[in-house]
Amino acid sequence: MLGMNTERGFTLVEILVALLVFSVVALISARLLSQSIDNQANLQDRGQRLAEIHRAMRVVQRDLLQLSRRKVRNEGGDALPALVISNEGAIEFTRVGWRNPLGQPRSEVQRVGYRWQDEALLRGYWLTLDRGYDDEPAYQTLLENVRDVEFFAVDQLNNEHKYWPLDLDGADASPQNEELYLTAIVVRLDIAPYGLVERIWRVPRV
Repeated sequence: MLGMNTERGFTLVEILVALLVFSVVALISARLLSQSIDNQANLQDRGQRLAEIHRAMRVVQRDLLQLSRRKVRNEGGDALPALVISNEGAIEFTRVGWRNPLGQPRSEVQRVGYRWQDEALLRGYWLTLDRGYDDEPAYQTLLENVRDVEFFAVDQLNNEHKYWPLDLDGADASPQNEELYLTAIVVRLDIAPYGLVERIWRVPRV
C-alpha cells in the first residue's frame, strides 16, 4: 500500500483569518507610529515655543536690570520720568549699556518701550533721548501669539500699581504716595498655549 501524505495546506478560512490578523496588527502599528511622530513633533514645537518665551524674557530682563535715572523730554519739550507705566499697560524707560560696536557718535543711554499690539509683545527704542517731533520709536516683534500683556510697578511696601509714577494722568498725588519708590517690575503675559506667565525683576531705584 502506498504511503499517504498526511501534510495538508491551509484552508481558505485559515488564510482569511491570518490576513485579517495581519491587517489589524499592521493598522495598530501604523497608528502607534503616527502617534509617536505626532507626539515628537508636538514636543519639538513646545520646546521651540519655550525657547522663544525664554529669549523674550531675557531681553526684557536685560533692559530692566540696566534701568537709569535719566529723565527725557517728549516731542513738546515736557519732562518724562525715567520710567513710565501707562494705564494701557505699556512701559517706557531709560536704560544704560546700549552697545556701540561701530563707535557711532551717540549716547550709550537708550530710551526703550514695550507694548502689546496685534497679539504680540513689541519692543521699541528711540534713537535720541530727548525727542523732536519727527522722532518715532522703531518697534520690533519680540514674541508672537500673546493674548495679553500687563506691566506693574512694585513699591517698597510690595504693593502693585498699574501705572507709574502714581501721579500720572491726574492720579492721587498725596504725600503718602510721594514717599513710595519703585523696587520691582512685574510683567504678566497670557501666552498661547500655556496661559498666564509671570515674571518679576528687582530694579535699581529711580
